[in-house]
Amino acid sequence: MSAPAPSRPLSSVEGFLCGGLAACVAVTVSNPAEVAKTRMQLQGELAKKGAPKVYKNALDVIAKTFQNEGIRGVQRGLGPAYVYQILMNGSRLGFYEPIRRRVNRFIGANPTDQIPLTSVFSGAMSGVIGASVGNPFFLIKARMQAYSPVLPVGAQHYYKNSWDALKSIWAAERFRGLVRGIDAAALRTAMGSSVQLPTYNWTKNQLISRGVANPDSIWTFLASSTVSGLCVLIMMQPTDTVLTRMYNQPTVAMPDGRHVGTLYKNPLDCLWKTLKTEGPLGWYKGSTAHLLRIVPHTIVTLTANDLIVGLYKRVRDGSL
Repeated sequence: MSAPAPSRPLSSVEGFLCGGLAACVAVTVSNPAEVAKTRMQLQGELAKKGAPKVYKNALDVIAKTFQNEGIRGVQRGLGPAYVYQILMNGSRLGFYEPIRRRVNRFIGANPTDQIPLTSVFSGAMSGVIGASVGNPFFLIKARMQAYSPVLPVGAQHYYKNSWDALKSIWAAERFRGLVRGIDAAALRTAMGSSVQLPTYNWTKNQLISRGVANPDSIWTFLASSTVSGLCVLIMMQPTDTVLTRMYNQPTVAMPDGRHVGTLYKNPLDCLWKTLKTEGPLGWYKGSTAHLLRIVPHTIVTLTANDLIVGLYKRVRDGSL
């Protein structure tokens, strides 16, 4: 009996849609921790050690937010988060393989080979694409998550919903306002994406090749995505703090009509000022909340993506 023909790879559009759907499943679970992370990163912004604190830790943020603002408070920014996840993770998961295969061909390697350098490069490039496309919605999400009518930290931006946010930003700053922080977003996502899929695929391949796990086992997906999530956290935390602060900082109108941030000129300026005022631990504010967000988010995203892709291929190829 001849072996079944291998399933053809997903197209970029198919990968984009499957990846976006998987990310939406994940963000529903991880959004409360994202709210906590955002508020912890803004607490004590450019303040010396010993400044009064509104929140003790990530769990205290979630508890106080739920007590004062209800479920709506702990899920602030969920609407734009869905749109961002579709755009960003759809791009990251959908374009990673096509980019990696093309880069491998360009250097004369087999498209299916897992080469560390081309994998990292492809992960970073797919992440930059996603971050650039989804930037306006990440900006809105961060500002909505930072807003609290009861226990505010950082600059406060009140929007009724995502559409109101888009209209308000466009009316005040036009296109420049919607791409505010895009350099920090690209840097953050490139750092995280450069290790997310390469470490996930490497771990999964190691487990399978050594006979530790079954290729189609959900435990293989869970173990691989756990390792990937921890690697993403280590790489991305400083730039994630920078992005939150760049997005949320107040702006002032210049004589030529441009709006510029009142606290930071660019991501490197933010990194330096945070280090100078708050010390190196300032870069890692909200790390616990980030861990509570990134690990389950990565696990659910990558596990759901593998399951959704597998189901989609079976439906598409008529083998269900």
